[in-house]
Amino acid sequence: MHGTVPAPAAHCEAKRQLIVRHARAHFVREGYCSTRIEPIAREAGVSTATLYTLFQGKAALFAAVIDDAAEEFARQMAHVRAAEGDARTTLTSIAEAYATFMGDPFVRSVFRLVVAERPRFQAVARRFFEKGRTEFGGTLIGAIVRLSEAGALRPIEHPSWAAGHLMGMVEHPVFFVPLVTGEEVRVRRSNAEIVAGAVDTFLARYGA
Repeated sequence: MHGTVPAPAAHCEAKRQLIVRHARAHFVREGYCSTRIEPIAREAGVSTATLYTLFQGKAALFAAVIDDAAEEFARQMAHVRAAEGDARTTLTSIAEAYATFMGDPFVRSVFRLVVAERPRFQAVARRFFEKGRTEFGGTLIGAIVRLSEAGALRPIEHPSWAAGHLMGMVEHPVFFVPLVTGEEVRVRRSNAEIVAGAVDTFLARYGA
């Protein structure tokens, strides 16, 4: 039937996604260097040979994990773009999605791995972060422009700067604090509380 994925290809893709899911858990928990291929294959229910057929090695598997996470975030942002409302509702929806993304331990793990393995993963990691920031930043800038034109926000000369202000208020507590402290110190406020405070501050400055 036209448009239907052939059964062998679908089965292969299902195996690939299962491997990526288990690999993601290992990379987050153990880091790149300590992660071993054999336990991932065993947990995914495939042979090591099958894993190496689908991925050339650990570096390729890690790249696939990062790309899959980026696509997952893009799917999350697609739902955010579909949501509309007043200024507070719209900004809160976008900021909550960003807080979830930046607060994910995997995102911090990627950042740490980039620092430790910069020559090896620079291109892959840049793709990941640029996709995340583009998906979020582009969505937020578009929302700010739309809300400003509708009179819900005051005229804003540099929407990208305004977007950066909101992003920064979310990033600091959910990403940079646990990153710098090695997860030992966590902000006591929930993501919802952090977002509410950030949106309040944003609207105090840019609200109509």
